[in-house]
Amino acid sequence: PVLSSSNSSWDAAYERELQTFQDIGDAGEIWFGEESMVRIIRWLEKQTVPFDSAVLDIGTGNGVLLIELAKSGYTNLTGIDYSPSAIQLSEKVREKEGMPNIKLKVEDFLTPSAELSGFDICIDKGTFDAVSLNPDNAVSKRKQYVRSLCSALKPEGFFVITSCNWTKEELLNEFREGFEILEELPTPKFCFGGRIGNSVTALVFQRK
Repeated sequence: PVLSSSNSSWDAAYERELQTFQDIGDAGEIWFGEESMVRIIRWLEKQTVPFDSAVLDIGTGNGVLLIELAKSGYTNLTGIDYSPSAIQLSEKVREKEGMPNIKLKVEDFLTPSAELSGFDICIDKGTFDAVSLNPDNAVSKRKQYVRSLCSALKPEGFFVITSCNWTKEELLNEFREGFEILEELPTPKFCFGGRIGNSVTALVFQRK
């Protein structure tokens, strides 16, 4: 499904994937492809992030990243999505994979519930992009996102973001209040008209 600003089209997309999963057991679209999941897991392993660290997947979609993290040994995993169909889908995927300890909740990250706090690591692949594309007051929604992130993530906690809308410089600017850049993760480069650019930016921030 194409990134869209309206909730109903996201819901429709996940409802289609839910139906497909029920029909053939296929979890559907993996946003940004496999390599972005591998990149995140490799980084966590390289940092020797403890397996019991509290990890939040913001906009978990079909929950496949959480399944991969669980298979890699991580035990304290939570996924949120504002689309009830997405959470239903990720619950079905979780059941099929036999991963009952993954926590899944319907939550709008821009108006988070009080218990959405105390995480060591927050991961975003495409949710900040979707928030940014919202035609209805995108600037204040982006600021609200940063505020929500500050309340969800412990001080010194890590924020790993994968974006296809924003450059490194733009992301540094968006998250300058409360976060500092730790490193940029390598992403596939593309060449257009002799200029090399990145179609995807992946950054790790640390909460101050």
